[in-house]
Amino acid sequence: MTAGDQELEQAGLRLGELLEKKQLTIATAESCTGGWVAKVLTDRAGSSAYLMAGLVTYSNAAKQHLLGVERDALDQHGAVSEPVVRQMVAGAIKAAGVDLAVAISGVAGPGGGSAEKPVGTVWFAWGSGPDHTETAVKYFDGDRDDIRRQSVLFVLQAVTDFVKTM
Repeated sequence: MTAGDQELEQAGLRLGELLEKKQLTIATAESCTGGWVAKVLTDRAGSSAYLMAGLVTYSNAAKQHLLGVERDALDQHGAVSEPVVRQMVAGAIKAAGVDLAVAISGVAGPGGGSAEKPVGTVWFAWGSGPDHTETAVKYFDGDRDDIRRQSVLFVLQAVTDFVKTM
């Protein structure tokens, strides 16, 4: 199922309104989505009240230098893994000085997949600190655009649910 522009817009609006209501700030650390989560969050006027930074850390070097992801985690697990997205969240919180962060790393295709991590594999993390971080892995179908759209929609909805509990 591909997420349409209207679905993405509505999900971004819901999260933005909730963040603003709760006076919480957020940063994004994105790889395969290339800043799309930050883009959707900034579609709402006044988004500077809650979105402090959007970091596109596509390369492993950027993940290390900008977010403090450990080389060992990348070497042992690969960029598309739970340990890496957890570290991306922690790094984004530290770098941006925010209340919470979201991280995404995946294989959007059309190439780059493997038997272990086929095209469509996407790891997510969101949270407010090491002891309050949730993760999920999803396996999406479709082309590159479909996978990225589904990733953005999933994480916006997951973070909205998380923020409701804060």
